[in-house]
Amino acid sequence: MTKIRQAFSDGKAFIPFVTCGDPDLETTAAVVRAAAENGADLIELGIPFSDPTAEGPVIQGANLRALKGGVNTEKVFGLVRELRKDVTVPMVFMTYANVVFSYGSDRFIKTCSEIGIDGLILPDIPFEEKDEFLEYCHKYDVALISLIAPTSENRVSMIAKEAEGFIYLVSSLGVTGTRDSIATDLSPIVKVIRENTDVPCAVGFGISTPQQAHDMAAVSDGAIVGSAIIKLIEKYGKDSPEHVGKYVRSMKEAL
Repeated sequence: MTKIRQAFSDGKAFIPFVTCGDPDLETTAAVVRAAAENGADLIELGIPFSDPTAEGPVIQGANLRALKGGVNTEKVFGLVRELRKDVTVPMVFMTYANVVFSYGSDRFIKTCSEIGIDGLILPDIPFEEKDEFLEYCHKYDVALISLIAPTSENRVSMIAKEAEGFIYLVSSLGVTGTRDSIATDLSPIVKVIRENTDVPCAVGFGISTPQQAHDMAAVSDGAIVGSAIIKLIEKYGKDSPEHVGKYVRSMKEAL
């Protein structure tokens, strides 16, 4: 069983997202450890990028703060090496194709494997263009995680059949960000996914409250939360790990 699959083996998975280097790498490390200690099953680490097209204003702001602080891919790799001394939960990178390209795809994905990154999410890569990364992911045993959106429609079964690690199911149209309610009925999409793969699927985009997490996990295998955590980090800064830990615990309990 892969490490990612293990994250879904003990009930519904709670997956927090953090932007590396916001407000600094030391705080990121403490936030990741607090999340892991409080029940996070898998952690998404964002590598900051200047034009994060899938992100709403909250995570865009985190990207800009991290970049202004001098965070780059090399420093994020160093952060993960440090975290892997004691953090055992699966970790995946979420970033953009340009970050991987500019570093060199082979070199980037090889390094992911060496430092203990289990998967890679590239929201700006369409399914039809994933092959240029897939060969390296297979070479170094890093899962290339597919996204399925409410607009994927007739492509859902095709994407699901080739999915690895877990499927990132986008809850609603638009960019990331907390929402008052999530109106999309995801059950028909999940039904198609289940008919085509046994790879778990987790819902992200817009989830911020324990009730929303509970509702989304009821139709899927887990919930992904980013903006609500970034808001806590923005509010509390260096003191945020304690607050993120409490939040993660409340979300995990809701699942």
